[in-house]
Amino acid sequence: MTLTTGATLLVDCLVEQGASTIFGVPGESYLSVLDAIYDAPTLRYVNARQEGGASMMADAWAKLTGEVGLCMVTRGPGATNASSGVHVAFQDSTPMILFIGQVASDQIEREAFQEIDYRRMFGQMAKWVAQIDDAARIPEYVARAYRTALSGRPGPVVLALPEDMLVTEIEKPAVLPAKAKPADSAPSAEAMRELEDLVSEAERPFMIIGGGGWSEKARQAVTLFAEQNGIPVGTSFRCQDYFPNTHPNFAGHVGIGIDPALAARIKQSDVLIVLGARLGEMTTSGYTLIKTPVPSQTLIHIHADPEELGRVYQPALAIAARHETMALMLGALGRIRKTGDSAWVKEANAGYQAFSAIPARKLPGDVQMAEIMKHVEANTPDNTVFTNGAGNYAIWLHRFIKYRGWRTQLAPTSGSMGYGMPAVVAAAIQDPARPAICFAGDGCFQMTCQEFATAAQEGAPIKVIVVNNSMYGTIRMHQEREYPTRISGTALRNPDFAAMAAAMGGHAEKVLKTDEFPAAFARMMAHNGPALIEIITDPEALTPVKTITDFRTKS
Repeated sequence: MTLTTGATLLVDCLVEQGASTIFGVPGESYLSVLDAIYDAPTLRYVNARQEGGASMMADAWAKLTGEVGLCMVTRGPGATNASSGVHVAFQDSTPMILFIGQVASDQIEREAFQEIDYRRMFGQMAKWVAQIDDAARIPEYVARAYRTALSGRPGPVVLALPEDMLVTEIEKPAVLPAKAKPADSAPSAEAMRELEDLVSEAERPFMIIGGGGWSEKARQAVTLFAEQNGIPVGTSFRCQDYFPNTHPNFAGHVGIGIDPALAARIKQSDVLIVLGARLGEMTTSGYTLIKTPVPSQTLIHIHADPEELGRVYQPALAIAARHETMALMLGALGRIRKTGDSAWVKEANAGYQAFSAIPARKLPGDVQMAEIMKHVEANTPDNTVFTNGAGNYAIWLHRFIKYRGWRTQLAPTSGSMGYGMPAVVAAAIQDPARPAICFAGDGCFQMTCQEFATAAQEGAPIKVIVVNNSMYGTIRMHQEREYPTRISGTALRNPDFAAMAAAMGGHAEKVLKTDEFPAAFARMMAHNGPALIEIITDPEALTPVKTITDFRTKS
């Protein structure tokens, strides 16, 4: 009989599942697992600077690879910090497993040092939360965690690991569970016939795509379906890379700051096909874009989770199917529309082109962010990964950058500040040869700026552009709209971000004028390592088309 420990068995199970990278912050509660990783040459442990950054890295890794993202943290403060990334993964439908070191079994329910009941803590933001009390059951729990994270609507799983369980010696299993694949689900033949009938008679069809569980093959299939049937396609909030933005059928971004003409076009559609998107608050402009509860259009809603179908909007046709499977089936349909002409698609794309062009109005200050975005787009390859967190700076990114390749946008639909930095680190670790650029506001950057040091340690050639307007811009915008001139809590006195990046081992520059940016950008991209540009913008320029004065005047 060959003996093994719970920690070694856990690592063996992860390797069997194809795991290559774990993001985390080390803790004494799982030292035995770190020791087991030492003997696993194919498994890389990336020690982040804060658990929230580590869990966001795991989310970004999963988005990039389609695999389950892995994060490992210690109990108590480690778990509470990591919860921010778990929430991102839940709202973004990202497959992820968070492993948490737990107090020893004989200390449970005594409020031992850093003890938390993780079932209660994570119950509402994870698909499954469990604690492995018996080391012999580790293969069962890990296999279930992978399948749960991947299947249906993908999402996060949380597993607590009592410290004594990890060092327990047990008999080594002869066979470990094979690599998990997501459980498939597909529409019935009757549902497909009904879909074909509805689409075939549509005069002004429109399609919105988004959600989790996609692949490049699914993206290609939906593109083919849209081409063959003359359907304009919009992408849900922060899923802009799900459809090539340079394609003539692309209609734009259906999210925050939606083009009013695009919103009108969606309202004018007679058949609305929604694949993968939840039709939540951000994608529906606060549930005003589509009439509730019964839409004016014929709504075909396709989602992997049956509970999402009819949650807010009652569809004429509801299909519970895995997003990738459904996309491939749509791509195989061929031409099914009988009516309509190409003008509907051309008008939608023309509207997108007009909205994403540089506005005629110059904003206050020496920096014009729209021009900078267009320069970045024109001087980066199609496979460049762009990451961001939350803040008004992201409006310029979403509006003026064309996402040309698959998985080139990493941004949180949960609206979490600080996401861009961990995400760009994960992207640069996953493929160092692929350009990865993070955009962050000054407030957003300071949520996770310490992860710049993680990139330096890991040799990850991240590129960061910090847009510094010395305030929490989004909240200031709302403040000016609701309580004009009464500024409270939104001003920021910032450090020198360029000096900070240099201190962490990166190349850094500061840009004060638009015409200074091209040369600085070229130097940043040429640098073989982490690099940062800090752009100083005028606080008056709140959005691409509105200033503080505009908001005050309207208020």
